[in-house]
Amino acid sequence: MSIVDDLREIAERVQREFEQGRRLLSFQEYLELFGSDPLRHSRDAAWYLRDAFDHYGRETVERPWGKLTRFRLFDLPFLEQHESRREALIGQEAVQGEIYRALSNFVREGRPNRVVLLHGPNGSAKSTVAACIMRALEHYSMQDEGSLYRFHWVFPNEKTVRGAIGFGGKRSSPVLSREESFAHLPEEDIDARLFMEVRDHPLFLLPRTERKRLLERMYADAGSKEPPPSWVLRGELSHKSRQVFESLLSTYDGSLEQVLRHVQVERYFISRRYRVGAVSLGPQLSVDAGERQITADRSLGALPSALQAVTLFEAFGELVDAAGGLLEFSDILKRPLDAFKYLQITAETGEVALRSQSLHVNCVMLASGNEAHLSAFHEHPEFESFRGRLELVRAPYLLSWLDEQAIYDAQIAPQVRTHVAPHATQMAAMFAVLTRMRRPVSERYEGNLRELVGELTAVEKMDLYATGTPPLRLEDDSRKLLRSAIEALYRESESYPIYEGSVGASPREMRTVLLDAAQNPRFSCLSPLAVLEELDALCERPQEYAFLQEEKLPGGYHDHALFRRAIRDRLLDSFEDEFRIASGLVDESRYNDLFDRYVTHVSFWVKGEKIRNAVTGQYEDPDERMMREVETLLGNSEEPADFRHSLIGTIAAWAIDHPGRPIDHTQVFAGHLRRLREAAFAERRTLVAKLCRDVVILLREEGAGLNEARRTAADRAANELYQRFGYESSSAGDAAAALIRERFHQLLT
Repeated sequence: MSIVDDLREIAERVQREFEQGRRLLSFQEYLELFGSDPLRHSRDAAWYLRDAFDHYGRETVERPWGKLTRFRLFDLPFLEQHESRREALIGQEAVQGEIYRALSNFVREGRPNRVVLLHGPNGSAKSTVAACIMRALEHYSMQDEGSLYRFHWVFPNEKTVRGAIGFGGKRSSPVLSREESFAHLPEEDIDARLFMEVRDHPLFLLPRTERKRLLERMYADAGSKEPPPSWVLRGELSHKSRQVFESLLSTYDGSLEQVLRHVQVERYFISRRYRVGAVSLGPQLSVDAGERQITADRSLGALPSALQAVTLFEAFGELVDAAGGLLEFSDILKRPLDAFKYLQITAETGEVALRSQSLHVNCVMLASGNEAHLSAFHEHPEFESFRGRLELVRAPYLLSWLDEQAIYDAQIAPQVRTHVAPHATQMAAMFAVLTRMRRPVSERYEGNLRELVGELTAVEKMDLYATGTPPLRLEDDSRKLLRSAIEALYRESESYPIYEGSVGASPREMRTVLLDAAQNPRFSCLSPLAVLEELDALCERPQEYAFLQEEKLPGGYHDHALFRRAIRDRLLDSFEDEFRIASGLVDESRYNDLFDRYVTHVSFWVKGEKIRNAVTGQYEDPDERMMREVETLLGNSEEPADFRHSLIGTIAAWAIDHPGRPIDHTQVFAGHLRRLREAAFAERRTLVAKLCRDVVILLREEGAGLNEARRTAADRAANELYQRFGYESSSAGDAAAALIRERFHQLLT
């Protein structure tokens, strides 16, 4: 097949999709389409956005501080995987829920009558929220469920209708019948097509009283519990469209049917690039709408003479471009107050006054601002008058390092264009989240919980938020009590002016740290050790960063030197665990099997029942010797009976909180399993250290001096690090060298 044949197939497909997509309709055809689904085709911007949220669905996500609803819209499921991963919103489920709540309220109230203001520190994903919604609107508008329509005016030439439209010359019988429309005329039969920049709803062409009656009947027939939007019920034609309508109506002696023949209904699609229904507006110093005269434009000289005598104005600006969708005011509080003061009236009335007309505003207005500017705005005498027109939605920094790391992995690591070593982004994420931790106010809590909260360190609080894991230093009852208070801790500072997540290192600053670390000449990849060096350098510039200037508090809060020591210890712990596993000295699954067996025997022991021996088939007492050995490895200092009852109580509590789910010991008893692992490996630590040394020799000195057995063991361990943990030779060598230098030095001397 030739390239010409390919082109022909493409052209045929495009034409077929154009026709099937119902891109151009007459008014009668549109009315029939409207009647097939009146709710879909009469939505205002708020209803349309809410339906877009619902279209992509939602899911429940479990966080240590509770269950939250995540809207899949923010995962951008319609994009290629690599693109959606890079641009999707990570975390911020509470923000998503607040925006959806605001949209639902707008639908109930009949129109979007407030500006949704996202406020938070710089770099807290406020712009990403708006960008995700706009990307989703673009995709949704291309689906049948999201189809949108506008209309324009079409004027045929005299060959098509000889004077029938009444603009000059005597009326004669039209070539086209009264029932036919000019909407589908070929281009050569059209003298002029008057573009309507304001996306009026086609039903605005019907008188308001009859339109209201028609809509209410259709909504009742459809079984809708919500009334039609105010925009469709009471909306009016834009100034330019009204002038054309009145001129045609006068020419046709009041015949609405003849007027509607000139209407061409067009399906349109939301587009950020072309500023159609999705517009971002920076903090510029101008009003966001205006108008200009168009009748003097020579390109409109083909209009009928009756219209050429009418002064026509077209509206323009962001409020016009965003009609039907979303208008984002980026950093709105950086504007002088007078530059957005008009939004008070616009939000209240749904209109903006221009020189010769009042323009109906049909868009959801989403603004963003940082906390410093919002605090200053609070002190302004005009704030109270604005407050009722604002829907404030707080967008703090993320408080889970797992979510924070996901941002860096998706948005920063791909730009490094070299090997990203395991734990590199984790180091930056942990440091960033630690800088955001606020010391809890223990006086807010009662009983034993007050003491537990008062002793909680910043690092321990970070772990609570990320995995729900209480400190290993606590007894089981205390761990259980602290775990039950995670939600209260998480929400404790919501009413404070400086809330948790309002201050700290931003993802933008960590981006610079990671990119600089990737260029460290001492490492051939993005190494976590290089990240730690860059964090050291960042903390030497406290005058540049407000979070470095905060006073240190008990528990290690705001202690940036302690943060760096803590995450360095975490990194070395991870290195050591990975080398232990890679060594193959003990099968990792044996810990889990041993602990599972221990739990089973304890369960029967607590109930006073015998357990069936899988080998002999006989029922026997639980194995007391095995249980005591495990308890010794766990470092238990309690009475065995108390410890065992506490363990079974923990399982029961987990089962109550997770009905129907099987018990996962690796999740419920992560601390116990870690202690068991460490105890079992204690006597083999020297062997791991020697293997670590051999890996360094293998990777950095090409195995010089290693005999065949040591070379084989080192090579096997290195391959395990590559395949299981994602290392390469450079990063594995760096990790092994760091362990020898900081953990294993004494074991090898």
